[in-house]
Amino acid sequence: MSAERLAPSPLSSYDPADLLDALATGIVVLDSQLCVVYANVAAQNLLAISFNQARGRPFSELFVESSGMVATLKRARDSGDTYSEREVTIRPAAAPRETRVLDVTMTPLDGMTGTQLLLELSDETQRTRLTRESELRARLDGSRMMTRQLAHEIRNPLGGLRGAAQLLERELATPSLREYTQVIIGEADRLTALVDSMAGPKVLPQKQRMNVHEVCEHVHHLLRGEARATVQVERDYDPSVPEGAFDKNQLVQALLNLARNALQAVGDRGRITLRTRIVGNAYIGLDRHRLAVRIEVEDDGPGVPEAIRGSLFYPLVTGRPNGTGLGLAVAQEIVTRNGGAIEFQSQPGRTVFTILMPLEAKESPT
Repeated sequence: MSAERLAPSPLSSYDPADLLDALATGIVVLDSQLCVVYANVAAQNLLAISFNQARGRPFSELFVESSGMVATLKRARDSGDTYSEREVTIRPAAAPRETRVLDVTMTPLDGMTGTQLLLELSDETQRTRLTRESELRARLDGSRMMTRQLAHEIRNPLGGLRGAAQLLERELATPSLREYTQVIIGEADRLTALVDSMAGPKVLPQKQRMNVHEVCEHVHHLLRGEARATVQVERDYDPSVPEGAFDKNQLVQALLNLARNALQAVGDRGRITLRTRIVGNAYIGLDRHRLAVRIEVEDDGPGVPEAIRGSLFYPLVTGRPNGTGLGLAVAQEIVTRNGGAIEFQSQPGRTVFTILMPLEAKESPT
């Protein structure tokens, strides 16, 4: 009886390395000393380094901060058990300005030279960002409604207070007493302006085609005028950023609020950098944009206090004794109205607020 001939597997004609490179999940193999033996294309993208540069190097050297992950890697290697960590935040050493959020699975492999580790790196950065943005927008909607109702309730008695002071001023025969009514009127006007800021901008965006660097240069000029001589205000622009449709006045206000926050953070001495970069296939909320521009305001101040990071964009939340807590809330409102998003990263010595705005494709002439 003749043996039945089996059909060849459809995968037998493929190189295993090519199959691994086709995966969206990052695959890394470490030797018993936790040095890189293999990394597929997805892993190289996540780690911002080529395989030739990573091969033979300790895995811990590929990150600015990796002590927590390295400890887990050692436990997996020594125990022979599989470990998983969710939402591990890393910053690649080759791109320290970039932050990645990864789900990591560590599987021990018995090899001739000792226990190796197979790492599966799943990029959760976008999902984490979307979740954070959705939660922030939901909270901001509730906070914004309450703030507007509060502003409405405060504005009416302020108007009555100002009107009564004006009537009283007309009845006063002694000019020196009018100084007190002027104080009342001035304070009523100041509080009215504060209430209007709390209510947020009411004007719909009036977009026009322009280069975003016009906005950055305007803010840079204003910031240079306000900064002390010991504060450096630098620019780092990407000249490849194309034109887009923006409301210049609103975007100037939002960026200026971020820049003034940075100026107050550095105090008498420090460095502030205005930076732009073009971003391809950028997600803003649930919408994907072919092109977007990232505008960053970086400072080397003490950083955002941990206690207020989760509520930083809420009205009246501030880390400064003399702050109003309205600058970031207004900036968030403006950027959201214009279809963009604001996020931040902060640690002592480096805080970066980022505005991400979509760039519309230039219309072809008819």
